[in-house]
Formats: sequence, structure tokens, C-alpha cells
Amino acid sequence: MSRLRVVHTSAFQYASPVLASYNEARMTPLTQHGQTVLESKIEVQPHTGWSEYRDYWGTAVSAFEVLTPHESMVVTAEHLVDVAERQPLRNPAGWETLRGAELRDRLAEFLSDTPTTAPPDEVVELAKRVAASLTPAEAALAVSNALRDEVEYIPGATTVHTPASEAWAKRAGVCQDLAHLVSGALRSIGIPARYVSGYLHPDDEVEIGTTVSGDSHAWVEWWVGEWFAYDPTNRSIAGDHHVVIARGRCYDDVPPLRGIFAGAGTQETSVTVQITREA
Repeated sequence: MSRLRVVHTSAFQYASPVLASYNEARMTPLTQHGQTVLESKIEVQPHTGWSEYRDYWGTAVSAFEVLTPHESMVVTAEHLVDVAERQPLRNPAGWETLRGAELRDRLAEFLSDTPTTAPPDEVVELAKRVAASLTPAEAALAVSNALRDEVEYIPGATTVHTPASEAWAKRAGVCQDLAHLVSGALRSIGIPARYVSGYLHPDDEVEIGTTVSGDSHAWVEWWVGEWFAYDPTNRSIAGDHHVVIARGRCYDDVPPLRGIFAGAGTQETSVTVQITREA
């Protein structure tokens, strides 16, 4: 069990005063089995209106507006979260279950691709080849690791909106690209998969009480009898260093911040994530 304090700060500096902006923040962790949110707050400077709701995917959304001229905006999300180690898969399902009409109807959204996750033919063929003769649980893990073998982690090689096909063509990308590629590959062989956004504490060895620079991170959950969380980038089960914020089909369902504004373009944007392990 880890107790993690996360401070996520996004700062925007505009070239000239912005007259109005309307924004949504998906930056609040989920309370779920194995993860308990003890404290959570989001502060925005400036803001003139605020509301909260759950979106279609079950994500907590903070919607806010700024209706006075402003040259900068700072969004700070701070959370204290207990995260447990993930339990091993208890009841793995066979291919007959995954191909059944009931499951394919219930999890249809996680079997269908978006433009971002649609896998190129090469990836589909790789997934079929790797999965041959394996159980669904074994196949999902093997396909994820096979794709990671082919894609080099290179920050800046892509953006959060880069299609999986483009990252594959470059054989380079970051955690979002690997999550998109793995999701599309698994869906192509009939394994439901969903994109997970959150935070990752990067260092197992750091002393309790030490603050480190963490990351906004992305990983995958696939259904093989139950949902199983795996971090393709780090080739590891998503455990007590992973804080879940949101789930969806791809990044476009779960962006930390989304908005529009009236005024000149953004002059400067900075994002920091500080994580402290408190227990």
C-alpha cells in the first residue's frame, strides 16, 4: 500500500488579455477497489463560475469559466490517495467467453476502435501471430510486450492526439501511444481494452516524505475474465505507484484539461506533477 500526495499544476500565459474562457478539468482521482481518495481539491486562478459532474465514462469533471479579461490562468489539483498493490487475475476467461454475444454487447465500446486507436494491418497481424495458441490472459500480456519491443520510448516524438498508426510507422512514441497501440491490437483479436489516464510515481526506492517529479501517465486495462491493469511502457502491472484518474476508449475521452477561449494564442504553457509518498 502506498499513500501518495499528488500536486498537478498547469499554468497558461497569454500573449494578450483573454476576454473569456470555458474549460473542463478531468484531474480528480477515482475512489475504487484498491484506490481510496482521502483528500482532493482543484483550484483555478482566476475563475468566475464553477460546476461539477460525472461524464459518460464515470470521470469526475470540474467545469469552470473565466469571464473577465485575464493574461494568465493557473489550475492546481492536489490529492492524497491510498493505492494498494493490484491482485493477481482470479478467474481468467477463455476465448469462448470473449467471443460470446453477451460480452460483446456489454463491452462493445471497448471492442470498437476510435481514429486514434485503429491499428495498422501490421499491428493486427502481429497481434494474431503472437496470440496464436495462447489463452486470452496470456495473449494480452504477450501482445503488449511484443509491441513494446518494437516501439522506442522517445519524448516529443508524438503528441497526445497522434494516431496509433503514425506512432507505429515511426516506431517511436510515449505512454499514450503505447496505450493506444495496445488497445487497438487487443481489440483486433477480440479482447476488450480501455485507455487509463492517471499519475505514476517513478521511483520505488525513494524515501517516504521525499517529493519527486512525477508524470501524467497512461496505461491499459484489458478484460480477460475481469479487468486487468497493465503498464505497457514500463512492462509492469499497474500497481501501488499508479493513481487512476479516468478511463475511456482513448486519450480524447479523458484529457486532463480541455477548453476554448476568446483572445490571442497561448504564449507559454507549463505543466508540473509533484508526487510525495507519505506512507
